[in-house]
Amino acid sequence: MLSGMTRGDAVQEELERLRDSIDNIDAAVVHMLAERFKCTQQVGRLKAEHDLPPADPNREAAQIARLRRLAESAKLDPAFAEKLLGFVISEVIRHHEQIAADAEVGRN
Repeated sequence: MLSGMTRGDAVQEELERLRDSIDNIDAAVVHMLAERFKCTQQVGRLKAEHDLPPADPNREAAQIARLRRLAESAKLDPAFAEKLLGFVISEVIRHHEQIAADAEVGRN
């Protein structure tokens, strides 16, 4: 420990360092989600243009299984990863349904 620094100061400094890392990771997660949703919006438009359904249960099941495997290899709770992806997928489907509805209005 540095002279003049108390144990409490050292703990606070370490806590701040860890929290800064968490904040950086959170920012990266938000940016990655934004990029993911940009791609899924393009998928939604493509599906709407070709009258494809907003949801693809086979793809979703494959993605969930894939993410569970990735989570296991990363030592992350697979159930948590599945819940997170399930939420993301539900948002993507909601967006795809809205894009399809907007495209239908545009055709009429």
